[in-house]
Amino acid sequence: MFVHLAVHYPKPEHAEELLASMRKVDAAAQGAPGLVRIGAWRDAKSDRLIGLAMWESQEAFEAAAPAIFSAVADDPLSDWWTKPPDSMHLHPA
Repeated sequence: MFVHLAVHYPKPEHAEELLASMRKVDAAAQGAPGLVRIGAWRDAKSDRLIGLAMWESQEAFEAAAPAIFSAVADDPLSDWWTKPPDSMHLHPA
């Protein structure tokens, strides 16, 4: 199992646009070989948005990532963030 976790810090006025962009990533990932689950989440304690994707392997994620993230290549993400996201690649301990 491999998890890609991204913590986004949206500007309040752009939170819904960023969430829509994250959902485009989710839609682009559907059917990708090795994808177990993907989704966008809101942190109940802050304004952060969380992208969580679970994969059968890191190799499956790396093979699918270019096509998936191309879905948002033209989105002005840096205009929507207060700072760039924290991105984590997680393996079971």
